[in-house]
Amino acid sequence: MTAVTPISFAEYAADQLADFSGKIAVFVTEDGKMDSGARKVNTLTRKTVARVAESDAFEKMKAGDVTAVAMPTGLVAEALLVVKLPRRPTVTEARKAGAGLAKALGKSGLLVLAGSTYRVAEIGFGVAMRAYTYEDHKTGDKAERGDVTFMVSDPSGAETAFEPLAAVAEGTFFTRDLTNAPANDLTTTSFANQLADLKNIGLKVEVLEEDQLEKLGMGSLLCVGQGSVSPSKVVVMQWNGGGDEKPFALVGKGVVFDTGGISLKPGAGMEDMTMDMGGAGVVSGVMKALALRKAKANVVGLVGLVENMPSGNAVRPGDVVTSMKGDTIEVINTDAEGRLVLADVLWYAQERFAPVGMINLATLTGAILVALGHENAGVFSNDDDLCGAFLKAASDEGEGAWRMPMGPAYDKLLKSRVADMKNIGGRMAGSITAAQFLQRFVKDDTPWCHLDIAGTASVKSETALAPEGATGWGVMALNRLIADKYEG
Repeated sequence: MTAVTPISFAEYAADQLADFSGKIAVFVTEDGKMDSGARKVNTLTRKTVARVAESDAFEKMKAGDVTAVAMPTGLVAEALLVVKLPRRPTVTEARKAGAGLAKALGKSGLLVLAGSTYRVAEIGFGVAMRAYTYEDHKTGDKAERGDVTFMVSDPSGAETAFEPLAAVAEGTFFTRDLTNAPANDLTTTSFANQLADLKNIGLKVEVLEEDQLEKLGMGSLLCVGQGSVSPSKVVVMQWNGGGDEKPFALVGKGVVFDTGGISLKPGAGMEDMTMDMGGAGVVSGVMKALALRKAKANVVGLVGLVENMPSGNAVRPGDVVTSMKGDTIEVINTDAEGRLVLADVLWYAQERFAPVGMINLATLTGAILVALGHENAGVFSNDDDLCGAFLKAASDEGEGAWRMPMGPAYDKLLKSRVADMKNIGGRMAGSITAAQFLQRFVKDDTPWCHLDIAGTASVKSETALAPEGATGWGVMALNRLIADKYEG
């Protein structure tokens, strides 16, 4: 796994500044005020910090922006980083500042003079999140990043505040690594093996193999992977950090590669379908974060791991399969496979755990990209309370999410002549009919949200806290939801 950049907190030591050979960062408020650390550096550098703060360029900077002065006079440091930050920054501004520092981070390390800066742990979180790079398959030119030390007035308090954020960063990195991994590396078996290793941090993990899934009647899930040599699996991860209450359930689509099956996708862009297990990746990252921070809640994460390949044994358009629930499904398009996987895992989660609530995640439809682009995930729900709580958590964490409509009028698009339903309703309202399909496998008394993350799981340009590629979208929001709603 990609390691999180080491971040530590220490007491302010003025005598270390002049001889530090890496980069030094200081904070200056929007009106040019400096704290003691910035003032000391300003003295050592013959008022370099003041000149920066008085410049037109600084005036144009936004809160959280970072500017660099190379080889500053009076310091051994290779660069001085000046961060524009209000006295009481918002979480977003603090994380933005940290992300800016991360992008400037080199192999010689970074010393951040934070003093009593407000939300210093969030700044550290921004550094950790943005310093991610996926380099598992590179043999040269790997990024080298040194350690980051924050000099603060209360190191113990900063460390305590940072610990749960560090757990979320590790969970997010796990999600990003899984989502970025190529399909010849992340097979259904290797994915399951990595999840089984989470036993080492306190999760209870079970891997259900194909023979067990057949006995359970998961014909909907199994049909998706029957054209692949990779065996289909369901992995169940349990974190029991609460009392005797029923768990909250997270369910993820884990299609490790999606060719579309017999309904073959166009060749252009098919290489991106390594990320079609993004929903399962998020569930895995959340479960890791909860275990690392020892969340006081009961949460179960379930992921359906399959590969959708064309072969002489692949499911065909027109085939009828039977779900674990017992409903029959006419497969109109084999590229609408994610909902077939989720249908059985959702039903299994309810039958086995009777959860107090349930959220599933999937890179499910291209239609959600047309509707929301890459800025927001689509949120569909049968419960206003759960949906509202999730949307608030997503907003608090800066992860874009937008509620989409549902309603029985869309169900007619799923009517089948030969089975209980079709797996696709046509081009119109494609994301909504997918949600309507999934809702048929959600019991009336189960609060539920479906998150379509096709536009947010992996992107072609950097985001606020992630480079190009897998974002880990959803780990922060779901961790916050569990903390706010389900932890005592």
